[in-house]
Amino acid sequence: MTRSGRSAAGDAPTHDEAQVRRLVLATALTMSRSGLSPGRSGNVSARFGEGMLITPTGLVYEEIGPEDIVFVTLDGNVPQARRKPSSEWPLHVAAYRTRPDMGAVVHTHSTHAVVLACAGRPIPAFHYMVATAGGSDIPIAPYATFGSEALARHVAACLADRQACLMAHHGAIALGRTLPEALELAQDVEMLAEQYIKVLALGPPVLLPEGEMKTVLELFKSYGRNAPDE
Repeated sequence: MTRSGRSAAGDAPTHDEAQVRRLVLATALTMSRSGLSPGRSGNVSARFGEGMLITPTGLVYEEIGPEDIVFVTLDGNVPQARRKPSSEWPLHVAAYRTRPDMGAVVHTHSTHAVVLACAGRPIPAFHYMVATAGGSDIPIAPYATFGSEALARHVAACLADRQACLMAHHGAIALGRTLPEALELAQDVEMLAEQYIKVLALGPPVLLPEGEMKTVLELFKSYGRNAPDE
């Protein structure tokens, strides 16, 4: 069955489910090959129609095809699936329900993000690029068992006003309007986590004041937009 609707493939709507499946898989492969999520860890999804297309559970990304990407409704139903969805599908559903403006989710187990998550440390405003996640810090969600509704609730609370957060003793999650945007943010979170760990090795970090972070957040609203104003 083909489902039509707006996807996270790019900035424009698409009615091509096969294309979105390919893009979800391509994003997962890039995530894995870049070291953001080794082995079978991590997962990727894109909003599609009345639900999402998400990577399957327990399979190596190098060994799956677009047909193995699973459609899950936002009610948690899995119609006509040949594979089981990622065990973290409740996390993705919660993210889409909390952030209807977002179209893609990338969940990673990247090394430095995991280190901070296991230490119970959010990423504060040690660098202005922290604002890329939508606020003056990158928060950390309390621990709950992977795949649980409790974890989904904790993460949804963090993502209400952020596009990324850490998950205690687990990893990180990043949202985007598109798949490339979500993946780029996941890469940024890992970079910031690595930098912050190195700053901590030198001593207590000097943080930017809240007023400056508000200025940066306002500037980020138009950052990177090269088209002339209409």
